[in-house]
Amino acid sequence: MGDLSIKNVPEAQIAALRARAERNHRTPEEGLRAVIDEVLRDVAEKNEKTMSISELSAFVQSLGMPTGGEATQTIREDRRSR
Repeated sequence: MGDLSIKNVPEAQIAALRARAERNHRTPEEGLRAVIDEVLRDVAEKNEKTMSISELSAFVQSLGMPTGGEATQTIREDRRSR
């Protein structure tokens, strides 16, 4: 399984994702995977095609959303801000 890191997510979106995960008795990571699964199912229904991880990564990058090895730094910054 691969890793996906998204930087510069607005705090309101982070809070909403955490609240959604909690409502569904999931960890934030499980909640985000569920969101990705829902999006990919919607794409499959519309296009009758599912995206591979590399296609999803390319799509995210095309939106200007950074990915990669910044996760550790982002997590540390988030923990320090609490």
